[in-house]
Amino acid sequence: MSTEERILKVLEGINEKILTYSGENMMEDGTLDSFELIEIVSQLEEEFDIEIDAEYAVIENFANKETIISLMKKLLKE
Repeated sequence: MSTEERILKVLEGINEKILTYSGENMMEDGTLDSFELIEIVSQLEEEFDIEIDAEYAVIENFANKETIISLMKKLLKE
């Protein structure tokens, strides 16, 4: 399973709407709430055995699935 597939699986397990969201900011649009954001960070840390520093846990990095994938690839140095 690719990195992107693993990320999408985590996101789907938290909120399926994330996968079909096509806007610019899931939190502003009500697709994602702050509890789910915390859950995403926690699940991604567990899935990839990394720690996501607080400086990266900002809405700009979790605005949609593309920004999440981009962040994770950056953190994983892919």
